[in-house]
Amino acid sequence: MRFTTGQLPGVWFVDVERLADDRGFFARTWCAREFREHGLPDTFRQASISYNRLAGTLRGLHFQKPPSREGKLVRCVHGAVFDVVVDLRPGSPGFLRHVSVELTAANRRAIYVPPGFAHGFQTLDADTEVQYQMTDDYQPGLSSGFRWNDPAFGIAWPLEPTAMSGQDRACPDFEPAGCEAFRNY
Repeated sequence: MRFTTGQLPGVWFVDVERLADDRGFFARTWCAREFREHGLPDTFRQASISYNRLAGTLRGLHFQKPPSREGKLVRCVHGAVFDVVVDLRPGSPGFLRHVSVELTAANRRAIYVPPGFAHGFQTLDADTEVQYQMTDDYQPGLSSGFRWNDPAFGIAWPLEPTAMSGQDRACPDFEPAGCEAFRNY
């Protein structure tokens, strides 16, 4: 695997290294030792998938409030997404900045989203599936989010949303006080 920093403190891109032959290729997508050597979590507690029927589906911007320290390893296994993470950690040099990346089944790239970041994505293809590995158990009472198109973040989404949950539509605008609990992350 190849690890590349993601322009914001704690964000990493993880690319597979293919061992190819006439059958196709083989590649590792996870190795606890290599993750640990890069300062990343070496255990995940939960895994989930997100299936998205329509291109333009938008999910986010989501995060788990403290005391959760949920980090995520996100990979698109079918189709393509425009994936975004936003640094919500006051005092961080990346505070309120975002980084975006295309995750596709073809490029097999993953992004590690550290605790204290909001995460969202928009599908670029129909029938897109995204796989998550999380470092903490999901706790519904700690689930939160900010509005996907809040000008505080300046995210240029590639498409007009075609599908979005009512919960995501109802997410509030950015509020600095909502991030104060992430100060020590």
